[in-house]
Amino acid sequence: MKLNLIFLLIPVFVWGQRLDLNKLDSLQRSGQDIKVGLVLSGGGAKGLAHIGVLKVIEEVGLRIDYIGGTSMGAIVGGLYASGYTTQQLDSIFNTTDFSNLIQDNLPRGAKSFNERRDSDRYALKLPFDNFQIRFPSGISKGQNIYNLYAQLLSHIKEEDFSKLPIPFFCMATNVETGEVVQLEKGDLATSLTASGAIPTLFSPVYINGMMLTDGGVVNNFPVEEVRAKGMDIVIGVDVQDDLRDREELVSGFDILTQVNNFRTIAAAGEKKLKTDIYIKPDIEDFSVLSFDEGEIIIKNGLKAGKDKLKVLKKMASYQNQIRSAFAVQVQDSINIGNINILGNTNFPRNFVTGKLKLKTFEKTSFNRLNAGLNNLSATGNFEKINYDLTENGDFQDLTLRLYESNQNTQLKFGVHYDQLYKTSFLTNFTQKSLFLRNDLASLDLIIGDNLRYNFNYYIDKGRYWSIGIMSRYNQFEDDINFESLQQTIGSQDTLNLNQLRLKNEDFTNQVYVETFLTQDFKFGLGAEYKHLEATTETFIEDPEVDEAETIIQENDLFSTYGYLRIDTMNDRFYPTSGYFFSGHMNIYFPVFDDYTEFAIAKGEVGYAHPITKKLSGYIGSELGFTTGNENIPGLNFFLGGFGNQTINNFRHFLGYDFFTLSADSYIKGILQLDYNFYKKNHLILTANYANVEDDLLSTGNWLSTPDFSGYGIGLGSQTILGPVDLKYSYSPETSESIWYISIGYWF
Repeated sequence: MKLNLIFLLIPVFVWGQRLDLNKLDSLQRSGQDIKVGLVLSGGGAKGLAHIGVLKVIEEVGLRIDYIGGTSMGAIVGGLYASGYTTQQLDSIFNTTDFSNLIQDNLPRGAKSFNERRDSDRYALKLPFDNFQIRFPSGISKGQNIYNLYAQLLSHIKEEDFSKLPIPFFCMATNVETGEVVQLEKGDLATSLTASGAIPTLFSPVYINGMMLTDGGVVNNFPVEEVRAKGMDIVIGVDVQDDLRDREELVSGFDILTQVNNFRTIAAAGEKKLKTDIYIKPDIEDFSVLSFDEGEIIIKNGLKAGKDKLKVLKKMASYQNQIRSAFAVQVQDSINIGNINILGNTNFPRNFVTGKLKLKTFEKTSFNRLNAGLNNLSATGNFEKINYDLTENGDFQDLTLRLYESNQNTQLKFGVHYDQLYKTSFLTNFTQKSLFLRNDLASLDLIIGDNLRYNFNYYIDKGRYWSIGIMSRYNQFEDDINFESLQQTIGSQDTLNLNQLRLKNEDFTNQVYVETFLTQDFKFGLGAEYKHLEATTETFIEDPEVDEAETIIQENDLFSTYGYLRIDTMNDRFYPTSGYFFSGHMNIYFPVFDDYTEFAIAKGEVGYAHPITKKLSGYIGSELGFTTGNENIPGLNFFLGGFGNQTINNFRHFLGYDFFTLSADSYIKGILQLDYNFYKKNHLILTANYANVEDDLLSTGNWLSTPDFSGYGIGLGSQTILGPVDLKYSYSPETSESIWYISIGYWF
């Protein structure tokens, strides 16, 4: 049966090739100039094969008179139509991190301190307006994608796409009506974003009041539309999916893509017959997200184009005119004139310009402009931010088009495991504009082995003094060395115990004000009430004692405090560049308990820098000390362990278990090498050193050879749940090895 089918199809293929050549000969004899149209289908990352085909077309000197594209075909075709050469397109797509673009990953420096805290804490965020859980309209808002297109197309001032160096149009789908929309005028960057807005992956794009998504939903191969532009010959490059077997449908996204493609695959056979030259690159082994294999995909497109080399050369030889070469001079800066803002109903101009941080009538790099757009996007107050550039003498006026978000309520979730807090599940309720337009209320409820909560209320006044209120309850239990506990609390009782289980509880309430000198630099003052309690199971056999727990320590403390923080690190958990400084000082007054005044000061500094493309180094130091005659054991500095969110004066130290080292002062140094060996996976080598003892500064031992050291080697991975770390550590002082494991964001 298969053999008969092959013999039946051979004449069709042979006739198709003859038809191409016969039609060309007929057009050539007529003496008319041959107009060639190019159709580029959608296909996600597989659409990079279009670049390879275009290289062959460019090589033979074939003039393209119209380009019609959908989704990735629109993106490649639109950039080519705007004047980019295939060499430039190759460079653009090979140097672009599509993973960050698709996920709308914003640089950490674009976020405020509160926004960084959120992004380093929650694995999942869902809209919860009107107390109804909804899923976002897309995993990504597409802001990074738009920023890239807008920069690449900043040289285009023409709103009529038929007047581009190569006339062009692209296809989109009206989400509300299901109708196909042919985009031929307007802002080219916005149009390309709409045509490539893959459903569920990207949020819809609004153009002229229409809610638009990927054109591939209804017309992934616009052959008829290109033919209608008066083209004599239509070349079709098809990178659409074929239907896949069940073995290949391994994820929900695979199934959704297959279902979404039913209509376009059904229409593909008919559309293929309407092309004069049909080119089908080998893209079977790739998916719509295979951007990391872009180089291979482009080569496969090049091979498919060369398979049609003979007919393409003949077409080029029959054309009367050759299009003059045109290459875009990629701009890295613009001269910004006036800044106009449209669509800002709830957020005043000074809020927008304060986040944008651009000066008028001054030369500005696109990196700086994109950083300003990222600052606005990071607030979460806007669904989309588009912009236009219009000539104003030697300057260009910048007009921002803001699409404000109507989402004020969110549910956020996280999961974490470490060896101190054990298993933890986090649910957060966040409400914007609870009492004021610029306030935010957030409540974390953490359940699992240790029940906790965090409440924050914040009034954001931008560059002025912002106001915050914080309330926290934190607890954990752990087996600790009894001798270490005796030293910490100053007990003189001699008991035959090795370890006991300590339960630590912390109830803290703060009110504070803070101001930001820059996005990365904040300073604050506040007042704090703290209740500390440490208990164990009763271990003294006394018939007069029937309590199940023995209170080791219980204190009610009041303090005023100040802090200064500078943070330019590009990542909290695996930094490869930037620096960090944190200084914090509490002055304690005897308001609730009877103790003399004392103060605790602590600071941390760190610096990360790339050594090679994949290897980076980090160096850091910490210092903490207590002044005054009072000693509150629960506020001592405790060193040891890794992988948990630290509170109060608990600090990580590799090579030792949690709370093993304790005193009222300490100094610590850390050296680290991070080898990013594959995608988001890291091999990390760490060495840390410390001196930990009472009155460390007054004894001068903080400058002496470290008494304690630890070394570690570990694997770290950036996952959807947050960082996952497995570390092996060793301390030469104890000759003991300790394993640490941490899963998910720290909270």
